[in-house]
Amino acid sequence: MSGQALPSLVTRDPESHKGHFGSAMLIGGARGMAGAIGLSAIAALRSGAGRSTALIPRGIQSTVASLEPSIMTRGLEETETGTLASEATSAILASSDAMSAGACGPGLGRDAELRELVITLYAELPIPCVFDADALFALSGAELSTAAAPRILTPHAGEWARLRGTTVAPRAQAEADVRQWAAEHREIVVLKGHRTLVTDGRQEFYNHTGNAGMATAGSGDVLTGMITGLLAQGMSPWDAARLGVHLHGAAGDLACERLGEVGMIASDLLHSVTIAFKNYGGER
Repeated sequence: MSGQALPSLVTRDPESHKGHFGSAMLIGGARGMAGAIGLSAIAALRSGAGRSTALIPRGIQSTVASLEPSIMTRGLEETETGTLASEATSAILASSDAMSAGACGPGLGRDAELRELVITLYAELPIPCVFDADALFALSGAELSTAAAPRILTPHAGEWARLRGTTVAPRAQAEADVRQWAAEHREIVVLKGHRTLVTDGRQEFYNHTGNAGMATAGSGDVLTGMITGLLAQGMSPWDAARLGVHLHGAAGDLACERLGEVGMIASDLLHSVTIAFKNYGGER
């Protein structure tokens, strides 16, 4: 652990309204993968964001909207295979003007056209943004230029190896590579796994919450939404990444207490996120 205490939650004035807690934009979704972006968008709200909007292919807009009435959706141009088309890039950049933080990747798909879209968003989105899942696939092998705002990458070991164009390395070697990359690019990397590492290359944090029941489809999408929700409220990228990882694991531990490791699914985490935040707030 870095030795730094985890940050306190944003204080909520009795006279506050949703505009005080930021707007999160979640970019992703594809035909057959509406659930991933839905999990992220809901998790952003459950983590305190005032608003959460899913920017998705038009073909899945009604499906994503039906997952939770509290999230907003915007359907964008799509390819024949049901992923976001490169023509959606300008609309996404324009939408960011009204947003506080973003995420790109959950359920995005791997259409070749997405590579150009994701690389452009990585460089040009003017708000703090999490890049996860299929967005990391799209960035693999790309020469990443200095981004317009802070970026948080959240790979597991396999995604990190693909991003770097290497084979999966032993954990200690992967962590060393993550530290070096984060320092060189001045970005934050969350290397997921048992005792997830969060580092910006100069400081680091090892997480000690969570359990093996969280090794289930969609768990990472919930984490992406949680970090984005914290960013949207004005938390620094370093604090949002550390606290998001900690509370994500805490939510998983609460779900495990109720359900056990074997049968847990990602939506169970959403039901526990609120309690994890409540418990954490009560400790402050």
